[in-house]
Amino acid sequence: MKKLGKQRRIIYPFAALAGQDDLQLGLLLHAVNPRLGGILIRGEKGTAKSTAVRGVAEILPDMEAVAGCPYHCDPQDTGKACGGCRSRAAEPQIFTMPVPVIDIPVSATEDRVVGSLDFEQALKAGRRAFMPGLMGEANRGIIYIDEINLLDDHIVDVLLDAAGSGINVVEREGISITHPADFILVGTMNPEEGDLRPQLLDRFALCAEVAGLTDREARVEIMKRREAFETDPAAFREAWQQEQSDLRAKVITARRLLPEIILSEQLYTKISRLCAEAYAAGHRADIMLVRAAISLAAWRGHREVTEADVNDIAPMVLAHRRREPPEESATPQQQEQEQEQPAPAEKADESPEAQNKQSLPPPSVRQEEAQQEDTDADRDSNGKAKPSTEMIFAIGRPFAIKRITMDKDRRARRGSGRRSRTKTDASVGRYVRSTSRRERDDLAIDATIRAAAPFQRSRKQNGMALVIETNDIREKVREKRIGNFMLFVVDASGSMGARQRMIETKGAILSLLQDAYQKRDKVGMVAFKGDQAEVLLPPTNSVELAQKCLVEMPVGGKTPLAAGLMKAQEVVRQQLKRSPHMCPIVVILSDGKANAAMAADKPLAEAYRVAESMREEFNSKYIVIDTEKKGLLSFGKAQDLAAHLGGECYTIEQLKVDSLVDIVRGALA
Repeated sequence: MKKLGKQRRIIYPFAALAGQDDLQLGLLLHAVNPRLGGILIRGEKGTAKSTAVRGVAEILPDMEAVAGCPYHCDPQDTGKACGGCRSRAAEPQIFTMPVPVIDIPVSATEDRVVGSLDFEQALKAGRRAFMPGLMGEANRGIIYIDEINLLDDHIVDVLLDAAGSGINVVEREGISITHPADFILVGTMNPEEGDLRPQLLDRFALCAEVAGLTDREARVEIMKRREAFETDPAAFREAWQQEQSDLRAKVITARRLLPEIILSEQLYTKISRLCAEAYAAGHRADIMLVRAAISLAAWRGHREVTEADVNDIAPMVLAHRRREPPEESATPQQQEQEQEQPAPAEKADESPEAQNKQSLPPPSVRQEEAQQEDTDADRDSNGKAKPSTEMIFAIGRPFAIKRITMDKDRRARRGSGRRSRTKTDASVGRYVRSTSRRERDDLAIDATIRAAAPFQRSRKQNGMALVIETNDIREKVREKRIGNFMLFVVDASGSMGARQRMIETKGAILSLLQDAYQKRDKVGMVAFKGDQAEVLLPPTNSVELAQKCLVEMPVGGKTPLAAGLMKAQEVVRQQLKRSPHMCPIVVILSDGKANAAMAADKPLAEAYRVAESMREEFNSKYIVIDTEKKGLLSFGKAQDLAAHLGGECYTIEQLKVDSLVDIVRGALA
């Protein structure tokens, strides 16, 4: 067996890292059990995330590989070998190599990640051959993605599918191939820059939260170690060589012990209970916790998983899967009491029998009474109009929301941001495919060569290495992400103060504002109450101003829904004149009721006419957030409003990222 030398860049020793115990443990458990399922590292910059990932590769023992194999297959494991190694007749030559660590940049294309056509073979031999991508190079190694939340979703999907199955299947450009892609996936991200989709987040086995140390002595020690490393890397590495060797020996021992680990029935029950108490969706959390507990037991040298092993690793398994407990559903009697709150003077005369469901008025009478709710709130006991009283409510607790995007269209748009994917006619953006249509000088060299390659043997060379004809020329089709203009249209009438609805509504708006900040959107805010609507915040890039307006927004008066919609229509029209390439998203937070009109028509009929006018005038996305408290008697006016707008309607609960409701893909994907 021949030992091939390979130059390694000087890496900071893994054992010398200080203060990131969870991060180090998560990586070491994957060194013990590469099939664990990947680790997501969340935290601020400058906390040794990249240093730890590159350093852990040195802890791993060198691996044996088949010489000449692009996937460096394991000669001892023919079951996971590539097609070339399985069909090899002669005894393969074996060499040892360090575990590969492959960086995938945010700008990586799908061709580079999964593999593509081998140009050299196509040009020389006139045949299609496969050139492995980064996943092939990373087989039996580590794939590291910095800022994984900024990587295109479809590439993350491909990586996670391969990480789960251990193989990469490529079907493109006349090529059909399957090759091993057994790697440890490590992703890092800063939550301030946006989060991963929950479907992708759940695919990582572990999640390590990292932060800068606050202990002064620990920070001083980090500075001293880093300075010593930069002054004399060789001497520093030599000083930590024994600790590195000890860690490597411990990994080798744990790997041998891993198949022998026993997990008792009692701990299976405990794991199930922990995941249920965390309200983790599905069963992947249970499976991952079992794997992680077994891996931790092997690392600690236990032959049987202990309760301490489960308790110690559970936070890393559940950190990114923990959800808020669902709200307890009210009983029918509680719902009736919420719908028909009696006046204070009447409460003393009520008997328990009066609250019984059987004693309620007929549905038609109840509906008429409920439809007068907003109007009655503005009048005193003698039927006279109350003086205008306004209240300011606190902001409810924000939450992570599902992704809101514009539907893709054929129009090429300009701008910058992170929300919606769109075609672009500029020579910037991600190259997604090629086209034979000649519209601009953005040549797709790879696609042009691919189109010309099969015909080279039949074309006259004339001393040229490559003959390209006009029909071969392809241009790039590019996509990029842009921000949107998100306009909030808020019902600030007196009825929103009932049952503290405005507190919950403000919490939803704040959550949407935080999402708008992460996606680099413009925002604006319109509020309607009394007899009119007003622009609280003109279109701006300052989410801080929007939040300030939200804090100071008062509640009181009637519900002029039509006025609010007309004001929103005016704001969108003006914004599109300034920025015709921008995609407006109008978010209306209301129960859909109205009791004040601008003309002599009925309030609701007037509002529906304005809604239909908005739908016809703008190619916008309309989302109605229903603020009506659900109970025994609900009118669904918000759904009717959404129908007239040609948009979608969701409750505040359905906006939450951990909601069990399956939101229509494309609205909240």
